[in-house]
Amino acid sequence: MKLISWNVNGLRAVMNKGFMEYIEQEDPDIICLQEIKLAKGQLEVDLPQYHEFYNYAERRGYSGTAIFTKEEPLSHSYGIGIEEHDKEGRVITLEYEDFYLVTCYTPNSKRGLLRLDYRQVWEDDFRNYLLKLNKTKPVILCGDLNVAHKEIDLANPKSNRRNAGFTDEERQKFTELLDAGFIDTFRYFYPDIPEMYSWWSYITKARERNVGWRIDYFVVSEDFEDRLLDASIHMEQEGSDHCPVVLYLK
Repeated sequence: MKLISWNVNGLRAVMNKGFMEYIEQEDPDIICLQEIKLAKGQLEVDLPQYHEFYNYAERRGYSGTAIFTKEEPLSHSYGIGIEEHDKEGRVITLEYEDFYLVTCYTPNSKRGLLRLDYRQVWEDDFRNYLLKLNKTKPVILCGDLNVAHKEIDLANPKSNRRNAGFTDEERQKFTELLDAGFIDTFRYFYPDIPEMYSWWSYITKARERNVGWRIDYFVVSEDFEDRLLDASIHMEQEGSDHCPVVLYLK
């Protein structure tokens, strides 16, 4: 089973930058997208082999998530059931026979950390949501989680120490999630490999120099450990300031 997660930074834009060719080439069982920046009816995606689910943000041209899946889920839901968090289209949950799949576009703490306090509330509420699901079935979480967990996960940790995505507070919340019974799948397989990133700033040709951050993840319940086969990052795939991340399961 092959799952892909990709922050496309505008689904309409990436359609003209090789998105369909990438899907045809990779042929994933499930692909999860973040930051689709769509309103309902703005785009039709010609992927008849997939069931499509979209969670649009109330604010036009902002945020939003989508999932395309070959196997029809038993059920689906949008958001985490808390109105404060559910206006920006950030979460989709699909229920399958033996697991839940959750895709998430975590709120950015913003320049100057203007949204860091809100981010901390989000983190606690979202973790509680995952733990509630996990009581019923194992959970696969994927998406742009907007945090580089360890110093190995970004090119310049010292100069970014108090920048959004690498604050002590955000990193600690990710640690709390893992300590609650979850696995960062890429680091499970490749704990010591440096310079593996999933996002690069458009400024200063960061991608050409591989001055990046690993902020896109597949995180799974510890109960799912025996089904893990491999994880990878498709750093060569362009079209967005993020690249796809991949999980292979038995």
